[in-house]
Amino acid sequence: MTTYAVTGASGQLGRLVVESLLARGIAATDVVALARTTAKAADLSARGVEVRFGDYDDAASLDSALAGVDRLVLVSASEVGKRVGQHRAVIAAAERAGVSRIVYTSLLGADSTSNPLAPEHVATEEALAASPIPATILRNSWYLENYTGQIGTYTATGTVLGATGGATIAAASRADYAEAAAAAAIQEQAGATYELAGTRFTLAELASTVTSATGTEVGHSDVSVEQLAATFEEVGMDAGTAGFWASVDASIAKGELDTESTALAELIGRPATSLADAVATAAA
Repeated sequence: MTTYAVTGASGQLGRLVVESLLARGIAATDVVALARTTAKAADLSARGVEVRFGDYDDAASLDSALAGVDRLVLVSASEVGKRVGQHRAVIAAAERAGVSRIVYTSLLGADSTSNPLAPEHVATEEALAASPIPATILRNSWYLENYTGQIGTYTATGTVLGATGGATIAAASRADYAEAAAAAAIQEQAGATYELAGTRFTLAELASTVTSATGTEVGHSDVSVEQLAATFEEVGMDAGTAGFWASVDASIAKGELDTESTALAELIGRPATSLADAVATAAA
């Protein structure tokens, strides 16, 4: 019997990984959901999943949380700037607990991109490479939800604003990436690095798709990185945060969130969610 654990199980991606493990036939009694706030995972507990307290910043809690776990899906933490230490703490606890495999959710092209989110992922991949535990690296591209979650803003302003220079983005839904994580945890192969992405589109195509789905005319405005950062500041971001997120678009403009890799579809056994479907679902 193999016991699977998922970190961040009360979060958006972690919860979906748990759901995907169950959908792929893993018994609820063989799944451990780790959460900082266990009450947020009460519905999983009601389905037979063991919910354990696990805090990235509390080593003792991680030791208890990972006791008896065979395979661990390490969903990257959400606190940018703190993730390297948090991930190393989980890896160290996994070693102490005798975990036999780790699946980690990284970033597309982490070792070559200028995306400001990449360094923490690279450091985590290095920590995993130095660990005796075999690891599978899932380098996830952008979430479609990063855009579909802004449909209300797009229709209110009539604009999809960006600084991507017309570059193509390859994105997939959280559910797609969660399925990939579950599939990677279940399969016997370890040690692979997968570049994962789905549907490919430009922000202009996103605007057109939103227009079709909502009936509201939405265009695309491509600005400079500096102008995008200034806009972020105008809506309340501090200068550092605004510059950080604007520089993500700068990396997109270099083609760094685009790939023709088919690894995602191969892992999950179906095509990734299309842009049109994701927009239509969100708009509804």
